Amino acid sequence: MGSGQLVAVFGAYGHTGRFVVAELAARGFVPVLSGRNAQPLEELAREHRLEARVASVEDPASLDRALAGTAAVINCAGPFASTTGPVIEAALRTGIPYLDVAAELEANLDTFAHYRERAREAGAVIVPAMAFFGGLGDLLATAAMGDWTEADEAHIVYGLSSWHPTTGTRLSGAVSRERRGDHRLRYSGGQWERRTDAAPTLEWAFPEPMGPRQVIGEFTMADVVTVPQHLSIPEVTTYMSAEAVRDIADSHTPAPTAADESGRSDQTFLVDVVVRSGGAERRATAAGQDIYAVTAPLVAEALERVLTGRTKAVGVVTAGEVFDAPDFLRALAPHFALDLHPQQQNA
Repeated sequence: MGSGQLVAVFGAYGHTGRFVVAELAARGFVPVLSGRNAQPLEELAREHRLEARVASVEDPASLDRALAGTAAVINCAGPFASTTGPVIEAALRTGIPYLDVAAELEANLDTFAHYRERAREAGAVIVPAMAFFGGLGDLLATAAMGDWTEADEAHIVYGLSSWHPTTGTRLSGAVSRERRGDHRLRYSGGQWERRTDAAPTLEWAFPEPMGPRQVIGEFTMADVVTVPQHLSIPEVTTYMSAEAVRDIADSHTPAPTAADESGRSDQTFLVDVVVRSGGAERRATAAGQDIYAVTAPLVAEALERVLTGRTKAVGVVTAGEVFDAPDFLRALAPHFALDLHPQQQNA
């Protein structure tokens, strides 16, 4: 456990940041709350009796002060296109590991492109997208691969009962759309494609009790960035349940509201991952409640493993690349139901 280590949480007062602060404290870490807005930061600090350090990505010195004396930093502040670079730079200057919960494709791609060599040369650990999108799917795909060294295709399918987006999700989505323009991204043949046609709608046979559901194909999320970074799979596709797509496309869909004492919403999820090679198929699944809340144990578990040296690489790394994926997922079994023993079968 954390043994009282200080961990900076940038964007601590955001929806996901609050879950991360609570999870870190429950694991014995001492969160150091940081962000640009002093009022909500200080209110959260009083609530949890923690230290607040106001910092802005426009002021590198303030970020250095926010990270001073900490063992690591977790970036929860979107839009990540604006925050990842400055906070990573501060982490490199301070000499501490950096983790984030970014689901912005462009921000994730930028992190790998701009920091891979620098981080490796410095022996630093940078783990982007250590969240529901990007981290969980990557871990499941890695676990499903088992002893395979390559596969023909990977399908990561999100069965969400609903999707009430946070303000941060709305802002991040707007930034991504602005950067992407009229195109959507697809990963095929081992490279990125910019497409202008409509994403396909199809039916996916989820494991019971969910069963067959309508999904939007090529609904490209952060897992399509993380998986190909370390797994030899030329076709990686993510899909989203149609009802969740309708929710997030509707500007009137409200933000999530707490349905239990932990603050989780009543949203449920099932992530179904299928990898195929030749005529063989392997599967791994995870099911639970609230995609924002479950990000907290994912990134906190990653932090513990980084700080205790249970890692397999340095540099800019993904969850499946740097951690023992099956062991990592089993450690989080209290937070979601897992099937990590898929039987190989003909596709």
